Amino acid sequence: MSKFLKNSKRWLPGALISLLLVAAILYFVDLPDMLAAIRSANYLVLAIAMTTSFLWMAVRAVVWRTLLRNRASYTTVFFTVGEGYLLNNFLPFRLGELGRAFLLSRKSDMQFGEILPTIVIERIVDLAFSAAILMASLPFVVGAQGADRIGIIVGAVVLVGLVMLFVLARYNQWAVNIFNGLSARWPALQRFGGTFLESFFAGLGVLKDAWLFARFLFWMALNWMIAIVAYYLIILAFFPEAQPVWGMFGLGAAAFGGAIPSLPGAVGTFEGAFGGALTLLTGDQSTSLAVALTGRLYNYLNSGVIGGIGLIREGQTLSGIYEQLKNFRAKGE
Repeated sequence: MSKFLKNSKRWLPGALISLLLVAAILYFVDLPDMLAAIRSANYLVLAIAMTTSFLWMAVRAVVWRTLLRNRASYTTVFFTVGEGYLLNNFLPFRLGELGRAFLLSRKSDMQFGEILPTIVIERIVDLAFSAAILMASLPFVVGAQGADRIGIIVGAVVLVGLVMLFVLARYNQWAVNIFNGLSARWPALQRFGGTFLESFFAGLGVLKDAWLFARFLFWMALNWMIAIVAYYLIILAFFPEAQPVWGMFGLGAAAFGGAIPSLPGAVGTFEGAFGGALTLLTGDQSTSLAVALTGRLYNYLNSGVIGGIGLIREGQTLSGIYEQLKNFRAKGE
């Protein structure tokens, strides 16, 4: 019981947020109208949008492999990325991020500690791109006054985070010395932490390579452009009058919604953010929810297919990986 209560402090806030948002959506949305919107959607446009989901995943693998300095094969990275997103969709506590670092460490000569910072960098830059896209779309969006301040705040936090990571990468010996001084009384902790920090700082070394980081930013920008096109096509299938900037606004809002604590897969928060953004643009709550649910299908499609194939190739299951991750985290604690 005590273990359950301890874990509940971690998952309960996100679960409550998700459940409250789902209840609000069901209360305000006319479900028959939403189903009618789904039936009348342009399925040819939707098919094109869904196809781009696989292109997005292919480029996302290039993004991560660039940060990894091509130390793992593209095929290995490609399926590991899919597995990570699949884990995030169905497992709690954003275990997909730890999961892909854990899985790749078993399929390559890289250690978990040096893989993890590449995922941290990737996620921080993702937040920066989502904030930039949201802010860029705001001048063209009516009724979203004040949201630019949120984008600026998030952008500033992301910038501070990147600067801190750069400082750690540049002056890592200083950080190691501080850790050694603080952990001197616990030799076991010092040995484990020293090994982890060594690997972690090796992974952060990408920030000191300007050409490598520039290539990473190029592929990341291309990845987000594909996402903008995909979200625009999804919206266009339901709203023929949609403008390309709607894709930017919807994607930026959805990205922030996905970052809010929630049930696995950003249940409720994704629909609330994406559907809410479209409701601001159109005033049509029911059709906006239909678009948001289609966006969820888009996210599940690539991770389900690619991640599922990856797990089958490796003889893994979601429940099996979950148990392995729990044991791995327990050892780390």
